[in-house]
Amino acid sequence: MSRTPAAAVRRAVVRALVKAREVRRTAAGRLLTVVVIALAGFMMASAAVVARGQDLRPNRNTDLIELVRAQAARNVDLAGQVGTLRTEVDKLSTQQGGTVVDTSAQAQAGGLTAVKGPAVSVTLTDAPLNVKPVGVAEELLIVHQQDIQAVVNAMWEGGAEAMTIQGQRVTSRTGIKCVGNSVLLHGVPYAPPYVIVAIGDQKGIEETLTASAYLQAYRQYTDRYGLGYAEKRLAGVTLPAYTGALDLGYAKPAAR
Repeated sequence: MSRTPAAAVRRAVVRALVKAREVRRTAAGRLLTVVVIALAGFMMASAAVVARGQDLRPNRNTDLIELVRAQAARNVDLAGQVGTLRTEVDKLSTQQGGTVVDTSAQAQAGGLTAVKGPAVSVTLTDAPLNVKPVGVAEELLIVHQQDIQAVVNAMWEGGAEAMTIQGQRVTSRTGIKCVGNSVLLHGVPYAPPYVIVAIGDQKGIEETLTASAYLQAYRQYTDRYGLGYAEKRLAGVTLPAYTGALDLGYAKPAAR
């Protein structure tokens, strides 16, 4: 079957148009690919600059612990400033003929003077994050206020003469309170590990720590699940004086 010149021309034109369309599509696809790659590279570079080599989504618990530690350091610094100011006030009061008790046996018993001597230290830590035993509640794998209080009570019973928790002197005003995953002492939040140091009869303190029924149960979790308990003797330490507020706060009935 013969083809007319007009038909041949039409077919040639159609083939040319189809080829041109394919070329345009291929060029557009290549251009789109280049744009996408460039955009992805820009986003990765921006993320690297913002992160500066750090994880953009760090563990939330890690962030909270670092925040607690930073706030605790700030509060301890402020407490030190309070102690310095109190000393200056006492000196001025003495110069003006006021009566200030600062080095008496009562002040020492109240924790208002530094104490030095042999000590026993106990460190309590949470179980590792990767420890998740079946059938054991997560709250049993972290240190609570009652755990710290059990150590403190055993140390006093064993003959402790002075004590600190997280470097803060323990006095009759000291209260140990749980606030989330941290412990509050004298208004300062602390994250684990928790370090309790007691000056006194080392043997007597160690014996009461061993004999404590509560701490015996606690150490079972230490052996099974990695809940931290470390005890050691210290040849000689100096425990600082209490620098917090001396006035007692108490609730008052609301006026009717």
